[in-house]
Amino acid sequence: MSNFTHFNEEGRAKMVDVSAKPDTVRTAIAHSSIVVNPVVYDQIRHNQNKKGDVLAVAQVAGIMAAKKTWEIIPMCHPIPLKGIDISFEWDVKDETYELLISVSVKTKGSTGVEMEALTAASVTALTIYDMCKAVDKGMKIGQTYLIEKTGGVSSPDYRREG
Repeated sequence: MSNFTHFNEEGRAKMVDVSAKPDTVRTAIAHSSIVVNPVVYDQIRHNQNKKGDVLAVAQVAGIMAAKKTWEIIPMCHPIPLKGIDISFEWDVKDETYELLISVSVKTKGSTGVEMEALTAASVTALTIYDMCKAVDKGMKIGQTYLIEKTGGVSSPDYRREG
């Protein structure tokens, strides 16, 4: 059973000990998206949603989520994050309004920040849904995935193809 890093000798869950790993600068970039209808698109672009500035609230929610990832994903370590940036870009084509979400997270420590970036991207999309659901319950949250991760000694840098 000891081949699995998150299980102890009894086969029970454990948090991996990273105390022997050196501190290195580590980054992760994650992506998510949400497809909205034209009314929601206009409300967000013109800051006319009744709940307030949708992107500002979603950005803060995503930042908070990254900082609290260790509290909701059981085997994640509490990490002193050094930087979090969330950006948005509209992809509008063929009457489809998709908001692309990009999250970049950085630390200097002994474990990576992939989960923090992915959690932030997910919560950002969920917050947009929450703020706009009174107008459109049919919004569709897109795939959430890791674009890139750097840093660390034991595993190589990763860059998603395509």
